[in-house]
Formats: sequence, structure tokens, C-alpha cells
Amino acid sequence: MTSNAGAPHGSAGTRSRHESVAVVWDDAFLTYNFGPTHPLSPLRMRLTMDLMEQMGLLDLDGVQRITPKPADDELISTVHDPHYIEAVREASLGGPGSPPHGLGLDDNPCFRGMHEAAAWVVGGTVAAAQSVWQGHHDHAVMLGGGLHHAMPDRAEGFCIYNDLAAAITWLLDNGAQRVAYIDVDVHHGDGVERMFWNDPRVLTISLHESGATLFPGTGWPDDIGGPDALGTAVNCALPAETGDHGWRRALHAVVPELLRSFAPDVVVSQHGCDGHRSDPLGHMEMTVEGQTALAADIHRWIHEFTINRWVATGGGGYSIADAVPRAWTSVAAEVLSVAVDPRTPLPTSWRDKVAQITGDPAPATLGDGAVEAADSLGINGAEGVGELASSHVLDPVGMAIQATRDAVFPHHGLATRQT
Repeated sequence: MTSNAGAPHGSAGTRSRHESVAVVWDDAFLTYNFGPTHPLSPLRMRLTMDLMEQMGLLDLDGVQRITPKPADDELISTVHDPHYIEAVREASLGGPGSPPHGLGLDDNPCFRGMHEAAAWVVGGTVAAAQSVWQGHHDHAVMLGGGLHHAMPDRAEGFCIYNDLAAAITWLLDNGAQRVAYIDVDVHHGDGVERMFWNDPRVLTISLHESGATLFPGTGWPDDIGGPDALGTAVNCALPAETGDHGWRRALHAVVPELLRSFAPDVVVSQHGCDGHRSDPLGHMEMTVEGQTALAADIHRWIHEFTINRWVATGGGGYSIADAVPRAWTSVAAEVLSVAVDPRTPLPTSWRDKVAQITGDPAPATLGDGAVEAADSLGINGAEGVGELASSHVLDPVGMAIQATRDAVFPHHGLATRQT
């Protein structure tokens, strides 16, 4: 995100590129609600959209808010077993759930209207993909999406239906030859990877906390895809307590070379912000500035290595009022090519609402005060990328990076050693 210290406080800065962007939203997304004690609170989305609106992001030229429709069973069944869809429907009517399908367990408790709520999420992410692929917009933001754990026949990790896989499948069914999926959620993007495990048309890249310390316990460097698609599943398992610098080192060392080689028609990305240092489920040390820098890097590479089609979604994030609204607003601003200084004070009315709802003081600024550290990593450009990607190769982060390159890069004709 381009720093813009002169921007009005509490409002969006200037657009640095002339791109059209769809922001997909409907209040129906808030019905995806496992209950008041569940970590995945819909309040995080409500507060994010309120903050985006109060900062003026939704009123900018070239930004269009679009309302999707819920996905029907035909669309959902492109990635999910019909028997599983039926089990979700039954659980939605007040049934006890189906443990073999992952329904009714602690992570995925049943609630009335569950099928309909999950269908809205699928419909939203597919609408974002349609808007980009059909040329209505260059980029699309769907913060209500990103349910990357759902498997073809079961729910996992708070995810009932896999909206990301449905959107990627729709793109493939409608003419896309190659789709790249980039996942920077703290948890491994296992559901999306599994659904395209043996499909050479889809490159899935997941940077995540190592499965040795975090759910779902998968995503190892040598998990590289099926026999017909070797090298198209890419996993970088980072050690716990990795901060902004380590995450960006990994992103720079893995993603751009693969994007250049794979040359995707469209990029779908998942921006779970549970790598933030305040998140109660992850064990990472990222800041809002660092997470925004990941989005800025991806944005730059989309312009450099692709034909500018980008669908960006939300995902995990359980620091409900502190990290999630600020991180996703910052990521959305980057997708919108808007310059907002992370030191921008947050609107007083928004902060008052957070304090009223949560009983805790709201954060004062958009960022965490890590501006200098983020700028030193080249947040505003590609300067120092070689050093960022290759320095300290023998430290734990460097070893994780090298393991990924060793496992995957030969299948793309790329050198494994970092230069």
C-alpha cells in the first residue's frame, strides 16, 4: 500500500491506478453464524464493512458494490458431493448433524439456516470471479469468502462449503486455462489444495504456520500434487512466531518465480488475517502493515506476470474488533489501489461503536505502528527483493523456504537455490 501521510484522517487517500473493482457484499453473509461463543464471529465482517464505508472506500470512482445471489445446489455440487449437501440441508433444519460429514462437532456446530448461509458465501465468491472473468471489473473483493478448509464430502475448520474451490471451478468451466490460488492465511489451505490436487490447470500456493504447531496439521513442503500435476501444490510451512519479515521473505522467495512460470489467466487469493500477533488461534507475530504488504506484493506481481484479473477474499481472523477490521480494510484498500497511511486515525464513530459492542477500547489507528519496519522491507516497490528472499537461508524461515523450493521448483524448470 502506498503511504500517503497527507490523506485526510479517517478517509481514503488517492487511487494510484485506474482500475475497476467490484466489492461483493450482502448482509446475508452475516447469517453465517455458529453462535456467540464460536471464534468465527460475523461481527468481524460487520465492523470491517462499516470501517470501509466510513473511510470512504466504497464511494470511490471505479469501485462498484455488487450484490450476489446464493448459490444453488447445481453450483455447489461442482465441488461437493450431493450426499454431503443433503446432510447440510438436514442439519440446517434443526437436525443433530452428521459427524461423518463434520457437522455438529465443536468446530462446525449446526445452526438453522446453515445451508442457506453457506450458499450465500459460495454465491458471493463465484460472483466475484464472474465479474472479473467476464470483464466487468479488473479486480474483485469478497471479504465474506475464503472458507478454504471445506472438503468435497465434509466440513472442516469452520468451513461448510468451499467457496474458493467453487469459484475456481467456475473459472475453469468458463474458459480459464490456468488459475493460480495464493493463500496467506495462518492455516494451511488444505481444502482448496485437495480439490485440485491432480489438476495441472490450478496452481495452489499456501504459506502457513507449520502443521507441527497448528490445525489442520498438513501442508508440508513435499506435498506437491498428484501424478498428473506434480509441482502444482506448493506449501511453505513457516515456524511459529514468524513476523512480517519472515512472511514476506517466504512470499518473495516462492510466489513470483512460480507466477512467471505458470502464467495464470486469473489469480484468486485468500487473505486470512489470523497471522496477526493478536490472533487467539495462531502463533504468529504479524502486524497489519505486514499483512497489507503481502497484498501489495501480490498486487504488483499480478500486474507484472498476469493479465490483471484478481479475486481477493477474506478467510480466517479471530481478533474480532482489533485486527480483522483494520487488516481487511487495509487489504481491500490495496486491491482498490487506494493510498491510505497506516497511521491514519480511525473514525471516532467507528471506535465508539466497537467500544460499545465489545466493552473494550478500540484501536486508534489503521495500522499497528510498524510503518518504518514495513517500509524497510520495500512495501512501496520491488527494491531489495533479492536480499529479502535469500538472506539468512540457514535460519528456520530460510530452511522452510528452501524446503519448498527444493520440492517444487524443479517441476517448473526453476533453480532451487536462492540467488
